[in-house]
Amino acid sequence: MHPFRWTPAEGKRHATTDRRRLTRLYPVSEQIETLCGQSVEVAEPSELAWLWETCVSCNESAHLLAASES
Repeated sequence: MHPFRWTPAEGKRHATTDRRRLTRLYPVSEQIETLCGQSVEVAEPSELAWLWETCVSCNESAHLLAASES
C-alpha cells in the first residue's frame, strides 16, 4: 500500500496524500490537494473517469514516493 491514492478530478487522474475516508473514496465535489500541488474537485469515479489522462506531475511524484518506500 502506497502513501497516496489516485482519484479522478477535473478531467485527469490525480494522486493525493489527503486522508482517506472510511469508504475509501473521496466524496464527489470535495476539494483535495494533489501531488502536483493543485487543489482540485473530485469527479464522479466512473469507469470512463479512470481512463482519463494521468497528470504527469502527479505521476512523477507518485513514482518518487513509491521508490522511497523500497
